[in-house]
Amino acid sequence: SEVLAAEAATCLSRAMAALWDIWEEIGIPEEQRLERTDVVKQHIESLLDMMVAEEESLKERLLKSIAMCRKELDTLCRELQLRPFESEEESTILQMEKNLRTHVEELQKQKQDRKQELKTLQDQDQDLCDILCTAPFIIDSGAVPSLEDLDRYRRHVASLNTLKEQRWEEFISNKRQIILLMEELDHTPDTSFERDVVHENEEAFCLSKDNIVALQNLLQQLEAQRALNEAVCVELRARIVALWERLQIPEEEREASA
Repeated sequence: SEVLAAEAATCLSRAMAALWDIWEEIGIPEEQRLERTDVVKQHIESLLDMMVAEEESLKERLLKSIAMCRKELDTLCRELQLRPFESEEESTILQMEKNLRTHVEELQKQKQDRKQELKTLQDQDQDLCDILCTAPFIIDSGAVPSLEDLDRYRRHVASLNTLKEQRWEEFISNKRQIILLMEELDHTPDTSFERDVVHENEEAFCLSKDNIVALQNLLQQLEAQRALNEAVCVELRARIVALWERLQIPEEEREASA
């Protein structure tokens, strides 16, 4: 700072000497030259005062920004369930403000990313709940979810996806068997549930637990009916054979009849 002051003083002396030379060449009286010198002095003082005021204003803005950043960091750390941020007190005001502002931006991004993932998981969860007819995952939509909350939600959605695939495969397999049995038994769907299973769009079928149980029951009923019909057929064939024997029907007629 001493070197800078000396250089400034040298520049000022050189400028003043040049001004005096110009004033003398112009012919400005000494009294007016003294007045002009005073004007130059006031102008320099005003310029320096203005520069000091601007730098003081910058300092105040930086201190205000530091205070605001600290306040916002406290809020973000609470929302994100993180430990309070500790800044380096030994750093300069400029470096501290930059560090705090950078950390605020990082935590704001974390907050935005968490809320965006929560929204995505909720959309997926709702779609699966509509298909499986189950209740949505309970979570506070207004709060910022913790990392543990998001992990639990991911695992919940993954389990619903697995359950959906299992029920879908079971539905498709049972539906095919039901259709084949109905055709074999010449059975026309006569209930709304049977019509939904046979004729409704597969994607629209609700894969609820009750529907899967009802599907299994329908399949078992049709299988039981087929077994009953087969037993009746076996009995009737046996009676026919007995009658053939009693009536001594020739083998040729038996084969034609069979």
